[in-house]
Amino acid sequence: MPELDPDALQTEMTSWRRQLHAHPEFGFEEKVTSAFVAAKLREFGLDEVVEGVGGTGVVGTLKRGNGNRAVALRADMDALRITEQGDHPHRSQTPGVMHACGHDGHTAMLLGAAKLLATEGGFDGTVRFLFQPAEEWGKGALAMLTDGLIERFPFDEIYGLHNMPGLAIGKFQTRVGSFMSAEDNFEIVLKGVGSHAARPHTGNEVLVAACALVTGLQTIVSRRLSPADIAVVSVTELLTDGTRNVLPGTARILGDARSFRPEVSAEIERQMGIIAQGTAQSYNLSATLHYTREFVPLVNDEALVQEAFAAARTVFDDGNVAVAREPMTGSEDFARFLDFVPGCFANIGNGEDSAPLHNPGFDFNDDSLRYGAGFHAAIVRRRLPAA
Repeated sequence: MPELDPDALQTEMTSWRRQLHAHPEFGFEEKVTSAFVAAKLREFGLDEVVEGVGGTGVVGTLKRGNGNRAVALRADMDALRITEQGDHPHRSQTPGVMHACGHDGHTAMLLGAAKLLATEGGFDGTVRFLFQPAEEWGKGALAMLTDGLIERFPFDEIYGLHNMPGLAIGKFQTRVGSFMSAEDNFEIVLKGVGSHAARPHTGNEVLVAACALVTGLQTIVSRRLSPADIAVVSVTELLTDGTRNVLPGTARILGDARSFRPEVSAEIERQMGIIAQGTAQSYNLSATLHYTREFVPLVNDEALVQEAFAAARTVFDDGNVAVAREPMTGSEDFARFLDFVPGCFANIGNGEDSAPLHNPGFDFNDDSLRYGAGFHAAIVRRRLPAA
C-alpha cells in the first residue's frame, strides 16, 4: 500500500488544527466542526461515516482484512466559553468561545491517524474513530452511549490522548488504575431574613454564616477523610441577594469536589450535609444541599496500559515514555466509555512553556500532532496485528 509523507501529513494536520481553532464551538453546538470531520473522513475513504451520534458526534469506521476485533480511538471536539487572548493568525473568530483545552489538536491528530491508517493499512480488523461532543461539561460521552454507540458501533477496547502543558513535546505518560478523578458539583443554599445594614438585629442575615460554612467545608479533606484518600473540595462561588446597604437573606455556595473512589465521594456528600445543617442551625437559618456527580473516575486497564506503553515506544523516544507519578485531580469524560470496555487514556506533552489548560492564552502546540497521530496508528497496529 502507498505510504504517506510524514512531513506532508504534519503540514496537513497543522492546517486542520488551525482552522478548527479559528472556529470553536461549545458543547453540543459543534455543527461546523462535525461537518468538517465527517467530510475529511469520507475524503480518506473510510468504510462508513455516521454523523449526529449523541447530538453532534461523528463515528468513522475503517475495516481491513478479516479480523473480528475492533479498537476505538476517541477525540473530543468542543471548546470553552472563554475569550481568547493573543494575536496569532488562527485565533478564535467566535466571540467568547475558544479552544482553551486543545480539543482542536486532539481532533486534528485523530484525523491524521485516520488518514494514515486508511492510506497505509497495516492492521487486521476494525477501527472506530469517535469524535465526541461536549466533553468539557461531562455530557458528550453519555450522550453517545445513550444513542446506542456500543450497540451500533461495537468495539472491544478504547484509547484516548490529552495534551499536557508543562510536559515537553515528544513525551508520553500514563499509569495503571486511577488516572483522573471524579468531579462532583454542589450547591448549598442558606436562607434567613434580610435586613437593613444599619439594623442587623431586625433580621437574620446569611453572609456571616456563609463565610463560616465556607471555612467549615475545608475541614472535610483535612479532618474528616482518611489521609490515604486523595480528595479536593473547592468552593468556587458565593452569591447573595444583598447589596451595599442590605444584609442578604439568601446565600448560595457553589463548588466542586474531586475524588477517586465512590466511597470517598459519598463521604464528602455526607460530611457536607452535616456541616451545612450544623452551621445553619447555629445561625438560626435553613440549609439545603444539592449534590451531583458529573464525571466518574478514570481507571485505566492494567494490561492495556502496558500495550499503550509498548506502542508509544515505537513513536516516542524510549526515554520519553514514562509512568505518571500520581493520579490527576482533573476529570475526563472519556471515563464513561471505560464503564463498558477496557481502555487506556494518556497524556502527551504540549511543551514546558505552554500556557495552562483553560487559560485565555492557551494554544495547542502543533509540534505534538505527529506524535499523537503516530500513537493512534501504532496502538491500532499493535492491537490488530496484520496477518
